[in-house]
Amino acid sequence: MGPGASLPQSCGRAASSLPSRAGVGFKSAHFADIETSAPDVGFFEIHAENFMVAGGPQHAQLSRLRRDFPLSIHGVGLSIGGAAPLDREHLRRVTTLVERYAPAAFSEHLAWSTQEGRFFNDLLPLPYNATTLAHVVDHVNEVQDALGRPILLENPAAYLRFRSSDYSEIAFLREIVRRTDCRLLLDVTNVFVSATNLGFSPSDYIDAFPMSYVEEIHLAGYAEDVDKVGDPLLIDAHCAPVQDSIWRLYERALARRGPVATLIEWDNDVPRWPQLLAQAARAASFLAATSRARIERPTSEALHADLG
Repeated sequence: MGPGASLPQSCGRAASSLPSRAGVGFKSAHFADIETSAPDVGFFEIHAENFMVAGGPQHAQLSRLRRDFPLSIHGVGLSIGGAAPLDREHLRRVTTLVERYAPAAFSEHLAWSTQEGRFFNDLLPLPYNATTLAHVVDHVNEVQDALGRPILLENPAAYLRFRSSDYSEIAFLREIVRRTDCRLLLDVTNVFVSATNLGFSPSDYIDAFPMSYVEEIHLAGYAEDVDKVGDPLLIDAHCAPVQDSIWRLYERALARRGPVATLIEWDNDVPRWPQLLAQAARAASFLAATSRARIERPTSEALHADLG
């Protein structure tokens, strides 16, 4: 099938059992507040690479948290978009972590981050062409075979385009889903960041995205900069409250998808617990409003419109 190929009418089992609620990324600095406040959040998410040790206080905290809340594990180092084979030892450690905590979802990025045994502290872009597609499909299938479950694949934040790309990003993601039966994690902030940096409409992107395959959404605050010619340059820095531009785009996505597990990401300049909790509460208000609207005006658009 070519770049315009459609997705199948049906898929296998879901990749996520997360509730359609607002969750937050877990930080050890917040553990005492979480224990004492019994927060009304839907789930917690961790970065897999922060827990690839046998024991210690981090695992003690996470084990305690896991008893009361659903858990999502988010990988940042498998380098699924890379041309090189997956690092088998890294995949083994991810598998061990997933087996230990049986999370409600496991996700990774459409990006690469390793080269000849070196790990880079970045999620790097890839060209959207047949050669790269073959690598990504092989890697997604390898990860899913190792974990014994489908995964969620996240759209990246982009800062450049490749001349060798033959697919749009959405068409590329559609083809990965078709060939691997994985699902998608829609990072709304990444959409806005990419749209600003590359000069396309974030609303058009959301309107074209295959929403019926989205099983989690991420929201985060971005950093603002300018490029060498003075044009706006946004950085997916996870360092601030979610901006109004992202909330509006999130509302647009929910109007198509309906309520879905939504994570507030805040990984740098981490705030105090009440501020993070307030961000989750705001996401929860959007989810509740979407639920009410769907009861009043039921629609099947989200299940069918993106399959053509």
